[in-house]
Amino acid sequence: MKALKERTKWLLRYLLLRDFSLTTKMLIYSGHLVVIPMIVVGYISYLHSSEVLEEETQQYSWQIIEQVKKNMEYYFLDFEISMLKILNHPDMYKFMSMTDVEEIDESGIRSKVQQVLYNAAYSRRDITGITVILDDLQVIDTAGVKEYLPADNYMNEYWYQDVPQNGESLIISRFIRYQERDEPVISIVKRLISPRTLKPIGMIITDVNFNRISEFTEMVTMGQTGYMSIIDSQGHYVYHPDIRYLGRKAEQNLSDSILNKKHGSLIVENHRKELLTFSHSDNLGWTMLTLVPYDELTEGSITLRKSIAGVTIITLIIAYLIGIAFASSIIQPIKRLQLYMRKIENGDFNEKINVESKDEIGTLQQGFNRMVIRLKQLLDEIYYTKLKETEMSLQQKEMELRVLQSQMNPHFLYNSLETIRGMALEKDMDDIASMSSALSKLLRYNLKESAHTISIKDELEVCTLYLKIQKYRFEERLDFKIDIPEWALQQQIPKFSLQPLIENSIQHGVDHSFGQTCIQLRAIQKADDYYILEVEDNGPGFQPNVLQSIHHDLQFKDVTKGGSQIGIVNVHRRIEYLFGEGYGLWIESEREKGTKVSIRLPLKQ
Repeated sequence: MKALKERTKWLLRYLLLRDFSLTTKMLIYSGHLVVIPMIVVGYISYLHSSEVLEEETQQYSWQIIEQVKKNMEYYFLDFEISMLKILNHPDMYKFMSMTDVEEIDESGIRSKVQQVLYNAAYSRRDITGITVILDDLQVIDTAGVKEYLPADNYMNEYWYQDVPQNGESLIISRFIRYQERDEPVISIVKRLISPRTLKPIGMIITDVNFNRISEFTEMVTMGQTGYMSIIDSQGHYVYHPDIRYLGRKAEQNLSDSILNKKHGSLIVENHRKELLTFSHSDNLGWTMLTLVPYDELTEGSITLRKSIAGVTIITLIIAYLIGIAFASSIIQPIKRLQLYMRKIENGDFNEKINVESKDEIGTLQQGFNRMVIRLKQLLDEIYYTKLKETEMSLQQKEMELRVLQSQMNPHFLYNSLETIRGMALEKDMDDIASMSSALSKLLRYNLKESAHTISIKDELEVCTLYLKIQKYRFEERLDFKIDIPEWALQQQIPKFSLQPLIENSIQHGVDHSFGQTCIQLRAIQKADDYYILEVEDNGPGFQPNVLQSIHHDLQFKDVTKGGSQIGIVNVHRRIEYLFGEGYGLWIESEREKGTKVSIRLPLKQ
């Protein structure tokens, strides 16, 4: 409920323009008085003109489709009659009555039927070929003369099984191989019925070229880029201006809109918005449709819309000029007051506003001058008080840092000397000299550096020396990897922050029964303002209660009193003192999997 109130409050503030200047408010409000009425009038006019143009285009498209549909029906009716003549020919009747190949071969009927087909094919220029198929017996066609693909390949095409069993015709479009090229044709397919059994025994296919159909469709003009196409009952293109679409399935949204419907008109969107008008022919089983780009329909409306927009812009400019002239007398004194307020924000309390009027704005300017005088007095008092408090706080933190840092050095020195003593007892080798040299460098580094923070690069040099010393002690049981990218090497870190963490990993991670312990150092940038340093080992890890105790010490332990885990707490507190809350350590540990200490530090660009 509270969130809803906050959103409502914000929306009201935005609508009332409370965060905008007075000039902007006046320009916007005056603009609304002109723009909104013009937009409403223009929009209503645009809708009305669009509806009128759409209705006229629909009516025109409907008339065109009906005319083309009638011509198509009459045209293909002639082919139906021609096919009936072929089927009623005595030789064809005799051929369909035969039941086996031997009977056909002995009778010599094949050449006679082929001659019937030739005569019918050459009687009309628009017939590409005629094919007769008796199921599992014979295929007779005009392929030998026309030289196109054998008819038995038709059985593999998508439409073959859809031919009606009741003797009705199916009209489809497809490509045939004709004179070394693919030629589009319209095929009229009809089942053959046996005169003896009255059952389907094959089919007759008449292939018609597109010359006559192209004449019908080329008479149709649908705007500049509109076109007409034809789709069969299965949703395949029978005719399309682009022959690549012939035989393909129509777009899904187009098929769903027109199939199983007699006629209609609607708006569709494929790659562009178009007006679709369609009508279904029961005789052909086709749906004829026209598609006209919607942009072409609304060209007149767009011109009207542009005219209204031009008038709106001119009127708006005039209104703005009048509004600016009226507003300048009010807004200029307020802008002058705003200018002086910015100077006050920057700490300049010495200037005053010259009051030029006695109206409400003049009264406001006088009150502002009095407020500036009083504010300067209060700031002077606060400045001296805060200065003393800051000096005391800095002195206290300096003392705490000195105490915390001094507690590390004896602890580190003790562990290093203990390592040297252990090696001296265990081995009688010259490596002790090398380890002593590394130890001297560490001690020299600790005495030399007086700053509270150093670069990660310098800190890594110290850690490398320390790890080499410990490597002498533990040999193959200890290994380490340092993966610090270049961008992190110059970042700052409190002095001796990594060494106590590495020491802790060695102390708790190296175990005779656990195998080799590997310590890894990584730097990962998490955001634009901070990054993470990780010290991770694969040692035995901490028990949950021990890990909980360490987290408690990081928050509440008094490091000045000494005790266990002083090194980790020391590092955490120094990071907090130097960089502020939100920065410091966090420890993750899991039994038999190891421990990871993450240090969150500020990222300096």
